[in-house]
Amino acid sequence: MATSEQLKTILKSYMERDDARFYSVAMQIAAHEARAGHGQLARELRELIDTIKTKESRDHLKKTIPIAQPQGELSNLLTVSYPKEKLSDMVLGPDIRGRLDRIIKEQRQMEKIRSFGLSPRRKFLLVGPPGTGKTLTASALAGELHLPLFLIRLEGVITKYMGETAAKLRQVFDALKRHRGIYLFDEFDSIGAMRMATNDVGEIRRILNSFFQFIDEDESQSLILAATNHPEILDYALFRRFDDVVQFTLPDPMQRKDLLKNRLTAFNKTRLNWDQLAAASDNLSHAEITRACEDAVKDVIIHDRDKITEDIVLGMINERRQIVEGEMERSSNQQNGRR
Repeated sequence: MATSEQLKTILKSYMERDDARFYSVAMQIAAHEARAGHGQLARELRELIDTIKTKESRDHLKKTIPIAQPQGELSNLLTVSYPKEKLSDMVLGPDIRGRLDRIIKEQRQMEKIRSFGLSPRRKFLLVGPPGTGKTLTASALAGELHLPLFLIRLEGVITKYMGETAAKLRQVFDALKRHRGIYLFDEFDSIGAMRMATNDVGEIRRILNSFFQFIDEDESQSLILAATNHPEILDYALFRRFDDVVQFTLPDPMQRKDLLKNRLTAFNKTRLNWDQLAAASDNLSHAEITRACEDAVKDVIIHDRDKITEDIVLGMINERRQIVEGEMERSSNQQNGRR
């Protein structure tokens, strides 16, 4: 029989639309019945869980796909996807995970929060080096909340014609009122650069002031995420427009070890020196470590090897390091050239 705590948890998770916890507790109950010798009941419970998962997946697709596809001119400004990622797929520090968990909980209990005259957090600025998980966070939030992810195509929004960029920004903000989703402004510094920038000050000021107006007026139920690798060039007035600023950093040694294990354990048949591999990947981003692991797995596959060795992984890590150092050198040379 289910315990009193399991019954309370499963009802609470259903009320809060926390599917992951609902299914986890349901499977715990099924497993308990199997251990108690109630094989038939355990099988029926598992079949019911599988049926619910399948039905919810189909219902979700029916409800969201026809509504969320951008139409007409909006299709040049937005691209939509339906991510399956979850926060559990990411390797995050406790501070960032706690903040993202809070976002999800507030969104799942939106009506309860609103009944007290309050509003859940919806507007977030994600800052940090490239490859540290900002874009993946947008996908994970969309996956957790079963919402479409809209990527704002800034190359379509920002034009050289006076006033046209503001009109296109208005279209984007009108869309997020009509269709609830996660709206991601990636490389946000192209819009949010300081108004005192020396090049084309007038147009930059107009674009930024338009963004201020639209985000201040927005009272939709969509989540707005702005991601940048260069927070130092953002206009100071931007920061108070967001409910929270989430700072992403390069992974620490423990996070690097967890990331390596997550990416390699399924393909590995021997013990690897995780501490050595984590040390070798120092100063690499989450994305670069992930690419190194994927390259190591592909190397084993194409050469018909029976296991991944430390030498293979170290070789791929060194390749990624050389690429990163080359990119940094080219960027530094370009900046010096502008001076």
